[in-house]
Amino acid sequence: MTNTILVIDDDEMLRKTLAIGLRRESFEVITAESAEMAKEILSRISVDIIILDRMMQGMDGLTFLEQYRKTNQITPVIMLTALSGADNTIDGLSGGADDYMSKPFKLQELVLRIHNLLKTRTPQQNREMPENLLFIKDEFYIVDSNTDSKKLLVLSAEEKKFLYAITNPIGNIVSVSPMIAKRLRTKINSVLSNIDIITVRGQGYKLITIK
Repeated sequence: MTNTILVIDDDEMLRKTLAIGLRRESFEVITAESAEMAKEILSRISVDIIILDRMMQGMDGLTFLEQYRKTNQITPVIMLTALSGADNTIDGLSGGADDYMSKPFKLQELVLRIHNLLKTRTPQQNREMPENLLFIKDEFYIVDSNTDSKKLLVLSAEEKKFLYAITNPIGNIVSVSPMIAKRLRTKINSVLSNIDIITVRGQGYKLITIK
């Protein structure tokens, strides 16, 4: 499944360049021009990696990171900044960054560091799935409560991507075409009665659990 990266930097050219380069490496990329915009994005969706500038207009990257970690968020963060040197690196890592890179940088090195962080994520960072729904090796399965056997949930690439997004974590609001949302909802409703997909007016769709 494609991993999603949030790039937070007030340098428009750098955001565009990173987005192009990372998409060529098969990542989904979302960009934010400020810490304030990043907060709004993260309130709606979950991402796999955050690439964070330190010196930005408005809230600086280190303050953003410290506040983000105080909410028990454990998404890996790579601080990418023009502030080099041991003292700045220590400040960044102490503030909650998982890795620290100085500008200028090589995209290839950044991509390697991203992959390394994705490989070493702890099990806590794996999202919790609704009861009777499993995600294993890029596929979704339906679990029979009586026999504990599992059956592949056959989805199109678009449906699988959508289901991944709205379960990562549950409550994510995701914008997608009404046709894809309707198709997935029909498939989910036919096999599971404890979850549903609802419309959030003006924003998109989200998955809810039914007790």
